[in-house]
Amino acid sequence: MAAEPHQQPQTWSSGSDPELRLASEERLWARFSSRHEPAVRDELVRRHLPFAGKLTQRYRGASESFDDLLQVASLGLVNAIDRFDPSRGVPFTAFASPTILGELKRHFRDRVWTVRVPRSLHDRLAEVDKAVAALTRDLQRSPSVAEIAARLQIDESEVLEALEANHNRRPLSLDRPAGPEDPEETSAAEWIGEEDEGYELVEGKAALEAALPGLDERERTVLRLRFVEDMTQSQIAERIGFSQMHVSRILRDTLRRIREEIEEEPGPEASG
Repeated sequence: MAAEPHQQPQTWSSGSDPELRLASEERLWARFSSRHEPAVRDELVRRHLPFAGKLTQRYRGASESFDDLLQVASLGLVNAIDRFDPSRGVPFTAFASPTILGELKRHFRDRVWTVRVPRSLHDRLAEVDKAVAALTRDLQRSPSVAEIAARLQIDESEVLEALEANHNRRPLSLDRPAGPEDPEETSAAEWIGEEDEGYELVEGKAALEAALPGLDERERTVLRLRFVEDMTQSQIAERIGFSQMHVSRILRDTLRRIREEIEEEPGPEASG
């Protein structure tokens, strides 16, 4: 079950080392910077996990569960701890905040959204979501587009664009019924046309049919055995009693003549 907003998530244990639990944060950072002990990292994570949970609260109400988002934020927290240099004098929370929020935003961009959208639109949608939540609480009803735009001081078209992106962030399944009143529940996939490979063969078939009457019986037999019955040249040679070299010559000459006749055939414009 997801943690309530007022609860501080405590899902990380650093073991039972009393020395680490009682040590000051300054001492922990000094020890971790010099030795990078896993137990010290765990203690630092435990102490700052409530901060990661607070940042995660910004995304409550999104399509992902709070627990899943907290795991993402925890990963960002660990990355921030590994990269933090206390000697620079920057507070850890100020250093870690962009890393944790960046991890959460990447999660939504790369894992949750099937359809990729520009980063600017993704960020605007997060702002719209927060504004909708705040206005719904204040107005005790769903806010209008104009009210959201006024709250964020942006154009109404930008609000509509963000809402439309949220609505279409995942493509509809092709297994869904084609229509709400479809009695047989035909899936949408059945209405999608497929490419008919036979169309590509129509022109060639017509040209071959025009050229075949000019071939003798032996040439037609060799073509049929090779391209209809899919026999090899050695099999054809055995069937008709010729050498394989002779069969190869017949095929080569016959195909050359057909090709020449096709190339000489006048096109539709010339015949018109």
